[in-house]
Amino acid sequence: MTDIAYRLAQQRSIVTALPGPRSAVLAHRRGQAVAAGVGSAVPVYAADADGGVIVDVDGNSFIDLGSGIAVTTVGAANPEVAAAVAEQARRFTHTCFMVTPYEGYIEVAEQLAALTPGAHDKRTVLFNSGAEAVENAVKVARLATGKTAVVAFDHAYHGRTNLTMALTAKSMPYKARFGPFAPEVYRMPTSYPYRDRLTGELAARRAIDQIDKQIGAESLAAIIIEPIQGEGGFITPAPGFLPALADWATQHGVVFIADEVQTGFARTGAWFASEHEQIEPDIIVMAKGIAGGMPLAAITGRAELLDAVHPGGLGGTYGGNPVSCAAALATLHTMHDLDLPARARAIEHAIKPRLQESADRTGVIGDVRGRGAMLAIEIVHPGTTDPDPDLTTWIAAEALARGVVLLTCGTHSNVIRLLPPLVISDDLLDEAITVLDDVLHAAAGRR
Repeated sequence: MTDIAYRLAQQRSIVTALPGPRSAVLAHRRGQAVAAGVGSAVPVYAADADGGVIVDVDGNSFIDLGSGIAVTTVGAANPEVAAAVAEQARRFTHTCFMVTPYEGYIEVAEQLAALTPGAHDKRTVLFNSGAEAVENAVKVARLATGKTAVVAFDHAYHGRTNLTMALTAKSMPYKARFGPFAPEVYRMPTSYPYRDRLTGELAARRAIDQIDKQIGAESLAAIIIEPIQGEGGFITPAPGFLPALADWATQHGVVFIADEVQTGFARTGAWFASEHEQIEPDIIVMAKGIAGGMPLAAITGRAELLDAVHPGGLGGTYGGNPVSCAAALATLHTMHDLDLPARARAIEHAIKPRLQESADRTGVIGDVRGRGAMLAIEIVHPGTTDPDPDLTTWIAAEALARGVVLLTCGTHSNVIRLLPPLVISDDLLDEAITVLDDVLHAAAGRR
């Protein structure tokens, strides 16, 4: 992008060994104060960030291809968001919408009703995190339908609370030894084109057959699915899979919940990934990119579902905090103003072919997939489809050593995911992919 004035120099610059001395001091302090169960992807500590770069406490500048896990879509220090936060904080930081309500909450709800797919009458509730929003979407579905069973899918990730851990597929590190989990959650096979080689229709039929046998529509309150699975490996289902599930759910009075926590807000080249196959979910779950880095989440759904809940049945002390609402409104304005869905599509067109070229030349990439600026490469042992998590870890570490922040994911921890801020400059993005290509060639030499 060329029409953005960045506050920080948009450059990659490594000036110390990693981690640098100040990061090492912070790591020691952390070990004495922060619970060991909180992990971090990289060993450096941030001091500043802007556009497509993160600067650590030692002055190293990294190209950011993680966006805080798809959060800082408009940049980590977007000036419009920062100004909106400061102005709202100057007036009041909290009253609790359930005590003394305020206009910002209503305006966010109005904008989400307009942005989310479908022309039907909608209602919205605001929360703090994606996991909290998922839990409330399930609550609504169960109350509105009078049924209890919920279907989730292989490779799913929906959060770290008790119910969302039950919905999540991956055990380590998310579920191991944290049970027992919430009951009446059933797991079905998803569409994973690289591994199952099924058409979307056949993959959907496989899942629906199992639902019919194991649960029955008469007991099923909701199906919840990520239109592109995030932590599970950026798995993009085969065309037709999601529409077939949604159509079946509509025919059988089952609430179809789209978990768009990671895919929402321009990330995939549309405002919501559901739009790619013209799906109109009954409830959409949102968070991450909604508020430019401030904690906010939402569920937006059919009015008859959300209004079925008795007054006081939904809410929370901090849900829809006024500062977060101000940040969300500024974030949405920026996304519209810069046409970030189009920017995400441009990013895909720029780098996906280069990732495929790397796959063809190195032999360590089994699959290149994703949409918009939500792209991934699956790392495998050459000549096989066998996951190679060790090489994946090495690639991420080597990229960091060369000044590029990458995130890994996948049920087998063998996927590199690319989530650049949508306001990253073309030159910086090109440089990051060149570094990644060099690292991939070095990785191939290790095999």
